[in-house]
Amino acid sequence: MSSAGTPRPTPVSAARRRGVIDALRRGAVPESGLDLLATGLGRFEQALDEDLDAVASGGARFKAVRGEYGSGKTFFTRWLGERAKRRNFAVCEIQVSETETPLHKLETVYRRMTERLTTSSFPPSALRPVVDAWFYALEEDALADGVEEDHLPEAVEKLLTARLAEVSRHAPSFATALRGYRTALAQGDEATAAAVLAWLGGQPHVAASARRAAGVRGDLDHFGALGFLQGLLTVLRDSGHPGLLVVLDEVETLQRVRSDARDKALNALRQLIDEVHSGRFPGLYLIITGTPAFYDGQQGVQRLAPLSQRLYTDFDTDPRFDNPRAPQIRLSGFTHDSLVGLGVRIRDLYAQGSQVPDRVEHAADDAYIVDLARAVGGALGGKVGVAPRLFLKKLVADVLDRVDQFEDFDPRQHYRLTVRGTELTEIERNLTADDVELDL
Repeated sequence: MSSAGTPRPTPVSAARRRGVIDALRRGAVPESGLDLLATGLGRFEQALDEDLDAVASGGARFKAVRGEYGSGKTFFTRWLGERAKRRNFAVCEIQVSETETPLHKLETVYRRMTERLTTSSFPPSALRPVVDAWFYALEEDALADGVEEDHLPEAVEKLLTARLAEVSRHAPSFATALRGYRTALAQGDEATAAAVLAWLGGQPHVAASARRAAGVRGDLDHFGALGFLQGLLTVLRDSGHPGLLVVLDEVETLQRVRSDARDKALNALRQLIDEVHSGRFPGLYLIITGTPAFYDGQQGVQRLAPLSQRLYTDFDTDPRFDNPRAPQIRLSGFTHDSLVGLGVRIRDLYAQGSQVPDRVEHAADDAYIVDLARAVGGALGGKVGVAPRLFLKKLVADVLDRVDQFEDFDPRQHYRLTVRGTELTEIERNLTADDVELDL
């Protein structure tokens, strides 16, 4: 999210602007409209677009994103997700967690993929619309081949078998479950159809009656998950989505888990990378994010030599010459100037939707934003790289909203910045032991 200049934003729709401003007011990264904020990312665009083109053409790619807290890793991956959706990719973002999504349990990772699967048309989970679109595409292909309506079910079955032939070599139950889902729908049994689709998405504890009806057994395991991922990619491609962008966010949490679980997770990551590079997953773009300590420290990637070799990237040269085509790319994070630039950009975006834009721009002028950025950075121990989330929240919720609503509100006279521990994340809180009050 770093800024390398702050041209005034072009007029945007009220809905997009509102979505961005509402998220910043909550202290969150917006789910969409990130192109409105994405200054300074131009140096990555060509390489990433080349990757997306390669994936859409049947290739597969892997990229590791590194950056300290506050450098914009989540922003970066969601911005990339928006670019992918414009190419009709499906996208899913997964938070790696020891309890919720342990990386060494690939069946859980696959389940999170299907739970958080989204497309440009459907929010999570988009699994059912995608599967329905796939069957519709098979029917259309069969009709285009001259098949009569009376013979359509048999023709669809033949196409299903042919399209999933490679997948069935590794995970035959994927095709079996799809047949069971279609049969249940044809019989008007919505409950069984929904249960079978849940099983296809990796959900555990699906009713035994639904599994029997579909002809499948048990729950998805670690090895079956890779085969199901192949199947998902095939279904996505045939239903009009040429690729799937999968983001494994915050992999640095692996450093804090038990050593045996950490070693399994690192090896699972190495296995995933190797499978991507082997060509097993055409249409997959796998992204991981983590801190430099994860990539460089002995409790992270360096703990597994084969993984370290695959991710090694030279960062000893001037950051200006970083290679965005390398396995790792780094986000430099914010400086005071880039934080101010982003603040000005948000102020201008806010003013576009205000009934009193001149008052917003006058009361929160550039000089005031400079002071606010300095004050927030000071409240967090002078570490500007940690400040963007809190700075934007304060700017929108405490300053711009009040200027917009109250004619006589002057932030220089009526607002005193207060940063309390309860509004900080754990990492932000570690940087300041006490509540801090600063006057602007």
